[in-house]
Amino acid sequence: MAGTAPTANLLPNVHIQIVMPKDGNERDAVIPNHILRSIPKAEYDVLYPHLEPVSLPWHQVLHQSHQPIVWGYFPNGGVVSLIVPMNDGKSAEVGMVGREGFVGAPLAGGLDRSPHVAMVQVGAIAIRIEARALQEILPAAPHLATLLTRYALVQGMQLAQTAACNRLHNLEQRLARWLLMSQDRVCSNTLPYTHDLLAVMLGTDRPSVSVAVGELQAKESIQPGRGKVEIVNRNLLKKSSCECYQIIQEYNRELEPELTAS
Repeated sequence: MAGTAPTANLLPNVHIQIVMPKDGNERDAVIPNHILRSIPKAEYDVLYPHLEPVSLPWHQVLHQSHQPIVWGYFPNGGVVSLIVPMNDGKSAEVGMVGREGFVGAPLAGGLDRSPHVAMVQVGAIAIRIEARALQEILPAAPHLATLLTRYALVQGMQLAQTAACNRLHNLEQRLARWLLMSQDRVCSNTLPYTHDLLAVMLGTDRPSVSVAVGELQAKESIQPGRGKVEIVNRNLLKKSSCECYQIIQEYNRELEPELTAS
């Protein structure tokens, strides 16, 4: 993993295993991904022969924009960013996926491309499935099909909210929202983010990010360090965030009845 930052795979409060349980009754003990944990045993058994545990190192691209999606990924932790690239080389993150979701959401609707680049920002373990195999299995796995379709729809609402946030709210608010969303997925107070990475993800420049980080530090909600940001007071950080964080959280809760139904 040439070029990987030394802190990029630190998940101090998350215990992740790469063992793939064959028995659907054992999966809850070793699979943190919410979607895989929620499908009925019979559907998991159909899916199992096509599932492959893989390590997702920092900065790995899982799919490019407007290119065929070859694999779908069920992350067991970490953070995968959905990024919109522009022709001039600039880019901005519009969404993120962690253990609550699935990378390759267009596959749920029979599509094989996305306008986004999916890039790993915090390394973790995932379970992947070949796109073609997934689309062949979905007609025989109605609960999984429903979960993935609902997730794709909710993700679309989150992306729209994020787009509005990026346009209408100031950088300090957006940074606070982004850090909160990251913490929700990493389940750690320490996030392995540099100022350069934050600038790319928020679609701005490094000096502006440094000012916003300093403002949040002055409010005693975060403590920046070398190659990392530590959240020291989550409640204060929420107060600095805009309403978009809560709205996106409400979208996530739309998935909960389905994710707990089985």
